[in-house]
Amino acid sequence: MADPFSSKLALALKALSLSRGRLSADLGVDKSVVGRWVTGAVRPSDHNLLRLTALVAERAPGFAVLDWDLSLADFAQRLGVNPGVVSALEPTPALPLALMGQIRSATELRGAAYEGFFRSTRPYLLQPGRFLHDYGMIRLDATGLLALRMGTGGHAADGWMLPLQNQLFSVVADVVSGALVFGIFNGVASAKAEVVDGLMLGSALDPGRTPTACAMMFERIADLSGDRAADDAFFDELMQRDPVAPDGSIPEALQKHLVRDVGPAQSPLGGDLLLRMPLSRSMARGQAYREPPAGACMSPGPAT
Repeated sequence: MADPFSSKLALALKALSLSRGRLSADLGVDKSVVGRWVTGAVRPSDHNLLRLTALVAERAPGFAVLDWDLSLADFAQRLGVNPGVVSALEPTPALPLALMGQIRSATELRGAAYEGFFRSTRPYLLQPGRFLHDYGMIRLDATGLLALRMGTGGHAADGWMLPLQNQLFSVVADVVSGALVFGIFNGVASAKAEVVDGLMLGSALDPGRTPTACAMMFERIADLSGDRAADDAFFDELMQRDPVAPDGSIPEALQKHLVRDVGPAQSPLGGDLLLRMPLSRSMARGQAYREPPAGACMSPGPAT
């Protein structure tokens, strides 16, 4: 089977020191279109392929449209790239999930809405009454999935954010603690997610590594630049920040949203028997979080 076009385009961008943003500007197409080419979601039209070929030829004299049909190794040689770079650009295996086809379709359709930099807010289990911030970067990777990097206190964890049925399912490997962290978040139907919320499950950092669930909210703090190296550097800066939220910095309404009384005593009073984040009171939406006026209901209605 021929090597995919997406791998050759990723190799060309690296060899020619072109960012996705620069390529989209030079070709006059939206950055999300270039993202779909690189992830293999779609292939350029004949018109765009000719324009792309001409752009590459400006930096690699003699490059022709037929060169896109070369094997990845020959393509690398055509651009003068060290063969060792080729193996580093080959996509890693995708998650072997039965629903992967649906996840890929949802990612192709809605993935761009979730790309960007986010800050989470969640309860600090070791210091009740206080809250923690994690910093995350979400972007499409070479496998066509939304790669998720989470960082706090100077170390990062890597995984995926998997959209499915207007929800986001996350799995992250924390190498430092040697644990997996899972999450289910309410998604949005807008073109750009500003806020998502839901529940996360992980191991507490106590001697028993106690399985622990809590509510979490993500809010967008910046968009991707299109320059992967610059975005990586910005994430590295974010994850060095102090994860403990300063006293008084978390609005009271958000505190109540993230910390709720649950259990048999609350259920007869109209509360939750189990820890939940129902859509009816979700904050997930396409607008940035704003502190509601005093006395206002926290439930914004269905996600938009």
